[in-house]
Amino acid sequence: YPPNFSATFFDILYDLPIFVKNNYQFTYMKRLLTGMALGLVTLTSQAITPLWMRDAQISPDGSMIAFCYKGDIYKVSTQGGSAIQLTTQDSYECNPIWSPDSKQIAFASDRDGNFDIFIMSANGGSAKKLTKHSSAEYPSAFTPDGKHVVFSANIQDPAQSALHPASTMTELYQVPVEGGRTRQILATPAEAVCYIKDGKSFLYQDRKGLEDEWRKHHTSSVTRDIWLYDAKTGKHTNLTNIGGEDRDPSLAPDGKTVYFLSERKGGSMNVYSMDVNAPQNIQSVTSFKTHPVRFLSVANNGLLCYAYDGEIYTQAQGGKPNKVAIDITRDDSEQLADLKVSGARSATVSPDGKQIAFLYRGEVFVTSVDYATTKQITHTPSAEQG
Repeated sequence: YPPNFSATFFDILYDLPIFVKNNYQFTYMKRLLTGMALGLVTLTSQAITPLWMRDAQISPDGSMIAFCYKGDIYKVSTQGGSAIQLTTQDSYECNPIWSPDSKQIAFASDRDGNFDIFIMSANGGSAKKLTKHSSAEYPSAFTPDGKHVVFSANIQDPAQSALHPASTMTELYQVPVEGGRTRQILATPAEAVCYIKDGKSFLYQDRKGLEDEWRKHHTSSVTRDIWLYDAKTGKHTNLTNIGGEDRDPSLAPDGKTVYFLSERKGGSMNVYSMDVNAPQNIQSVTSFKTHPVRFLSVANNGLLCYAYDGEIYTQAQGGKPNKVAIDITRDDSEQLADLKVSGARSATVSPDGKQIAFLYRGEVFVTSVDYATTKQITHTPSAEQG
């Protein structure tokens, strides 16, 4: 075909005799390209599962999974399929948790500046703001009666606390789902709360210092452990006292089996189980390699849910991991960066006096004297000079 000639895939396919004179070669090429065309049609018609879905949490009834993707909250059936977008704000929403009846979802959002707790129907709609403190607040669980949302925040250490008052060393609070005054539950950092059957005692993961929670293969005295808090006696019992990470406790329907994530045996983060009354007896549940398992939760029917390598999995008791095929449809637009420039140099006014070019962090930018937008002109690894 000559340069700039426009032809479809099938035009080329059926014009092949011009190029291939041998009948055998033509038949072979025709079959090969026809197979390729059918393969392309098949590929384009299949749903593509997005990567790096975060904060996956299975609903108590085991029917749906809530998760965060690109700063919005979605839900999808545990069987997979098209995900439903529940939040549409320009802000960042994360940490969705389900109410005990699977009818409401609480989450954190920075739509008003800092992260606050919001609650909405699991079917979507307007979200109600529950907290208003200037610190970052992240939901952890609903109370078993569904009347309160439990969350972590650095608001106020009690006078008798011996902990260093650092922003990362949070306290545990609860707030009514209808809104109202918050109440402190614990002064010690307690994350990923999971209530046990008495409705007052709970499991949690601690926080001892400033170490990054996403660091892999970390072994030290600062790593997280899983604790049992007895509400009657006020006693805290360490269930996983090892040098590595143990986190995300999730109680099975039998009320005694605890699923959790751990980097035991020197490998990747995987799912393990133990008896809350005999925590020394630990069983391996998953055996993933290379990447860590994240965001563990369990439904009332015993179905496990977690993320691995950016995708979401479910796993029945005694079963094998099952990747959930998820289809997400988004109308993404180009995101504009909001930068406060300090230190710009080499500013030059255009001949018409309507634009200004300047250097910032080694790149050339152009801004208008009439409009508030600024455009980056260069994108190079070297520093520009002017």
